[in-house]
Amino acid sequence: MTETQFVMYAGFMLAAYSVIGNDVIQTLGTFLSSNEKKHWVILWLFAGSILTVVLVYGWYTNNGDVSYGRLLGDGGLENPKYSAPENIEGFGWPFLLPPIILLVITRFGIPVSTSFLILTFFNPKNLYDMLYKSMSGYLVAFVVAILIYMAVSKSLESKFINSEPTDKEKRFWTIGQWFSTGFLWGQWLIQDFANIYVYLPRQVSIEILIVTLILFLALLAYIFYSKGGAIQSIVKSKTNTSDIRSATLIDLSYGIVLFFFKELNNVPMSTTWVFIGILAGREIALKYQLNKKVKKGTLKDLGQDLLKVFFGLVVSIALVFMIRWLV
Repeated sequence: MTETQFVMYAGFMLAAYSVIGNDVIQTLGTFLSSNEKKHWVILWLFAGSILTVVLVYGWYTNNGDVSYGRLLGDGGLENPKYSAPENIEGFGWPFLLPPIILLVITRFGIPVSTSFLILTFFNPKNLYDMLYKSMSGYLVAFVVAILIYMAVSKSLESKFINSEPTDKEKRFWTIGQWFSTGFLWGQWLIQDFANIYVYLPRQVSIEILIVTLILFLALLAYIFYSKGGAIQSIVKSKTNTSDIRSATLIDLSYGIVLFFFKELNNVPMSTTWVFIGILAGREIALKYQLNKKVKKGTLKDLGQDLLKVFFGLVVSIALVFMIRWLV
């Protein structure tokens, strides 16, 4: 095995572990919180089946490109936006640093953007486009969440907070939540497969597809078994996110925003920023509608969440220049 091949496969495995450990909980966090009483294997089978369908469908319909065009851009296989590792001059061990650093930061519960930390190394020129789309995603998610929860806080969320669902309501909302989570999970996968498969050739063979799918399912099982890990604390700190009815609305609004940006263009974006924007807009609307004011403590908490993703952005940009210097 050559050095390039070793770094490719090692980078892929590190990226897979880092991305799933950091980003998956942003998508499935409310699903985990509101289904804590269900056995983790049931939840894993649900999420794993959707992951399998999205991955295999993307590979089959896009001629081996599982990134849904985000790594290729308008240039296609002949001139991809993100060059394959074997075509990058100077590709070597420094390219293992992004997923390693992401893995370390994730252990502290910091919601760092994997798109900035990993993809920027393969194409620094695309940083502006990713940054613009990601910040737009935060703002759109923030405004959408405020509008939605200003409208439903009094009629729905206040009821959710003050009363437990009946058995009939539980059945209805359970079906609704699993559908909304499935929709959100699929949209997130389409966005974030690029962050992992950037370490492999742009056309993935069926053998690599099968091996990587098994790896994903194993890592996903660990996430469900460990109940989310450190990032889950951000979800649990927000108002009533463990209620299955509230979780359904969060997942649906998050999925709609991701779907909008997926259809807008194939520029990769940070789903982390959309996630933080949804939670921030929801929290402000809830506090205002239910208490007629937003306390400084709430704004401080939301500011800290935003500060964490800005910290991740600064680290990402700094690493880009450091890696380029090393190479």
